[in-house]
Amino acid sequence: MTDTRRRVKVYTLNEDRQWDDRGTGHVSSTYVERLKGMSLLVRAEVDGSLLLESKINSNTAYQKQQDTLIVWSEAENYDLALSFQEKAGCDEIWEKICQVQGKDPSVEVTQDLVDESEEERFEEMPETSHLIDLPTCEIDKLEEIADLVTSVLSSPIRREKLALALENEGYIKKLLQLFQTCENLDNSEGLHHLYEIIRGILFLNKATLFEVMFSDECIMDVVGCLEYDPALPQPKSHRDFLTKTAKFKEVIPITDSELRQKIHQTYRVQYIQDIILPTPSVFEENFLSTLTSFIFFNKVEIVSMLQEDEKFLSEVFAQLTDEATDDDKRRELVNFFKEFCAFSQTLQPQNRDSFFKTLANLGILPALEIVMGMDDLQVRCAATDIFSYLVEFSPSMVREFVMQEAQQSDDDILLINVVIEQMICDADPELGGAVQLMGLLRTLIDPENMLATANVRKCKWKTEKSEFLNFFYNHCMHVLTAPLLANTSEVEKDAVIGSNSSTICPDNYQTAQLLALILELLTFCVEHHTYHIKNYIMNKDLLRRVLNLMNSRHTFLALCALRFMRRIIGLKDEFYNRYIVKGNLFEPVINALLDNGTRYNLLNSAVIELFEFIRVEDIKSLTVHIVDNFYKSLETIEYVQTFKGLKTKYEQEKDRQNQKLNSVPSILRSNRFRRDTRALEDDEDMWFNEDEEEEGDAVVPPVEKSKSEDDFPDSYEKFMESKKAKESEDKENLPKRTSTGGFKFTFSHTATAANGANTNKSVAAQTAPVSSNGSASKNTNLNATAASPKGTLVGLVDYPDDDEEEEDASPRKRQRLGS
Repeated sequence: MTDTRRRVKVYTLNEDRQWDDRGTGHVSSTYVERLKGMSLLVRAEVDGSLLLESKINSNTAYQKQQDTLIVWSEAENYDLALSFQEKAGCDEIWEKICQVQGKDPSVEVTQDLVDESEEERFEEMPETSHLIDLPTCEIDKLEEIADLVTSVLSSPIRREKLALALENEGYIKKLLQLFQTCENLDNSEGLHHLYEIIRGILFLNKATLFEVMFSDECIMDVVGCLEYDPALPQPKSHRDFLTKTAKFKEVIPITDSELRQKIHQTYRVQYIQDIILPTPSVFEENFLSTLTSFIFFNKVEIVSMLQEDEKFLSEVFAQLTDEATDDDKRRELVNFFKEFCAFSQTLQPQNRDSFFKTLANLGILPALEIVMGMDDLQVRCAATDIFSYLVEFSPSMVREFVMQEAQQSDDDILLINVVIEQMICDADPELGGAVQLMGLLRTLIDPENMLATANVRKCKWKTEKSEFLNFFYNHCMHVLTAPLLANTSEVEKDAVIGSNSSTICPDNYQTAQLLALILELLTFCVEHHTYHIKNYIMNKDLLRRVLNLMNSRHTFLALCALRFMRRIIGLKDEFYNRYIVKGNLFEPVINALLDNGTRYNLLNSAVIELFEFIRVEDIKSLTVHIVDNFYKSLETIEYVQTFKGLKTKYEQEKDRQNQKLNSVPSILRSNRFRRDTRALEDDEDMWFNEDEEEEGDAVVPPVEKSKSEDDFPDSYEKFMESKKAKESEDKENLPKRTSTGGFKFTFSHTATAANGANTNKSVAAQTAPVSSNGSASKNTNLNATAASPKGTLVGLVDYPDDDEEEEDASPRKRQRLGS
């Protein structure tokens, strides 16, 4: 196998100072008799031909750049470079070179063309010594100056010497005077040489030269020189843009002249780096590192000066929150804060702490609450960016503010609810802003994030987590889920769950995108909030509503709904499992699988994976429910063994139950439900005692409510009485009239009755009720459950020694009536 560590590209520098690719091969260091020394050899990986043979001379200056580059000069005008595929290979060859030259491999430059004694003499020379003789600054000498500047760029010490000479002689100002002369004379050749000279001086990477070039006196002439790129047919108009198009806006007049000058300078230098200078090649990136640092420290200085001017910032905040401020002015103020926060990212962590605390003390969050609710899209986008800086800096600070705010304000105007409403109302068809806001909400409700912000005082974390999540679920969750509940509400009145009614969810793509975002956030809550989201799902019957979206024509939305259920099942929480069984919530999932037919797609794979998880994890209550109710519809699916595996698990469990019952004396078998009576049966009893027709009422009791030990005898007696009543009731086959005038039907819970004679139909079609006139009952919603009619409880598992009547009257589907 080829050693990729030694794989390199060979480059040579051409006359135009551009790097030419000479080919790809593998490098080695070996002794070459002909060259009388250790040499670098590169052989082409295609045919093994020799791409490079270079002796490692003791006086050659090798440079290591960016961990994977080695650059050196063979002769005065012949520069070479090796670009390694892997850092390890570069380090290995670099060690060989340093070993030959007797250098420490930690250095990045072995030496210059001059020997060490000359280098030491250079360091000892006074700054006024002219180590490079510059040509006289005349138009006729511009070509010679340009050649000199470009020739020294490959040598670090020669760059130092040239920079020192340029600085000591005031040479840059003389060159800029020549620029004005050449421009007046329309001397295009001289202007092209000046472009090369000024560009080369920038690549010298010296901060002292930048101070001169970027001064108010010189910077526009520097920009002018850089307009005359010889590679372009016509010069650019950068100066016109900077002086006429770009306008400096002062939201509040800046009285500090030094601060104004620094702002102007930073903008212009940033323009030079980003717009004027060409993108540096891989070998030139380090040449502009000092320019980047120059801009960086300018921004730090600007932020520090503004932060120290409390009068200025106070005035900005006052105008931002003043109702009398016109929209244009407010837009400028928000854009100022956005840029201000962007500049703050250059600060060190300690200084950034101080910066955001200053903004918080001045009232940045109440101000954002106002501007995020404005109609102006540009203002809202800028406010969102500012909010993202604050959340990224300190989620705890934002959480603390909104909890304090909740004590004084209505839910509608809380900052987090304003953020949620902006997410819901995003007009962008691709919901770009909504995606950004969803990410911020996710950060704010992440318990791990709460732990990270208070790891010094653990007790504080516990308080923050419990308090904030209580606040969020009490004051904000209803706003977040409002679109989801609104777009699935028709099902409760007009559709049977699992049916293919097109009215179940909207086919509007933007709405589907929004619902997918909300489901993604709710799925995150299921994974991380456990107690709070469990109560919310139960009280709102949320999973049933979410699964209505399985009928959407947008597959991505159906997959989001399925993923939500998958996360719930993945918790292996029996409380969730009982909720799913009672509500027959597998029905829409199985209908989607059957409707998908033989198509092998993501929906098919996701549904199969869900059932495979239940089989592998051996979730008994769900396995029994699936096999009892849906196996007839699923047994024809043989391209995977998932459903046969579930059937096998089901039968194995029944065998185990038989063995246990056979080992127990018959007089004790009537007490086999004892394990559930104190908690399970009473909780289930309360489930059916809730008013199901009232929208928003609890479907099940909150998680924290459970029966005490003292209630056990009474509960057991009630259970036995209700069980006897059920057995007598099951003998009747005729439907009974309900309080609303309709009929309540009971159906056998066996696989045959659940699936009907025709297994090609969807599950919903098989179990749909028929009214007295032969048509489907319009306002009826049937759900196969593990419980019989209201007030009656049975075990989740059928036992083999049940009476014949009990076997025929196994768990029923309960009727849900629309309001």
